[in-house]
Amino acid sequence: MSTVQALRTVLFYLLLSASAFVWCTLCVFIAPLLPFRARYRLVIQTWCRCATWLAKTVVGLRYEVEGVENIPQRPCVILAKHQSTWETFFLSAFFEPLSQVVKRELLHVPFFGWAMALLRPIAIDRSNPKAALKQLAKQGHERLEQGAWVLVFPEGTRIPPGQIGKFSRGGAALAVNAGLPVLPIAHNAGEFWPKQGWAKYPGTIKVVIGPVMHAEGSGPRAIAELNERAFAWVKQTQQRISAVPLRDEPVETSETV
Repeated sequence: MSTVQALRTVLFYLLLSASAFVWCTLCVFIAPLLPFRARYRLVIQTWCRCATWLAKTVVGLRYEVEGVENIPQRPCVILAKHQSTWETFFLSAFFEPLSQVVKRELLHVPFFGWAMALLRPIAIDRSNPKAALKQLAKQGHERLEQGAWVLVFPEGTRIPPGQIGKFSRGGAALAVNAGLPVLPIAHNAGEFWPKQGWAKYPGTIKVVIGPVMHAEGSGPRAIAELNERAFAWVKQTQQRISAVPLRDEPVETSETV
């Protein structure tokens, strides 16, 4: 990474941190007075748009979206590829209101975590996989009934470019049990915003929104088939849009949701 790009990245982090502190501090006091949808737009959507704008303006990290026409009118379960932090910002701004599966510890982070707690996230304890899956099933169903999208990263953790993690069935099970489809999403953000280190590289992130996928029937077999279909589409799309060749074998992870 060049010296100029390194300085741009440092500036980006400084502006992002400052905006998060100021915005989350204000929202902790203002957001509780607002109805949920307005609260989401104020706390999450506005700031996440700011974050993606800063990435574009300061770091040179642009993006293009393919498949917007595939988005259904009714919110459903989103199964997205996970490579970096960028897609968390982007998807939270693009879909609203959106409930995301997050680590419970994040809610204890001063200001940021307090503001996030106001937005009905599904905050799970990853050290207790069985309880986490039950919580996803219960609270995820509630969020869907309330008209919110539910974002699940089925790989459970960020997987570097060139690899794909095995998909947990939690998101597919949630969709099948709620009688709703899944919406798969692929992207190559990790090529510009790596999981490891602080470097950020200029370029254009490709985001592909796939076709809505419905389960064929119900029960464990239908869940497994739907999950496999979503995995196959994401894998195939990653192979198409990624500059890094994708390994055939999926990566095993310790995450379960």
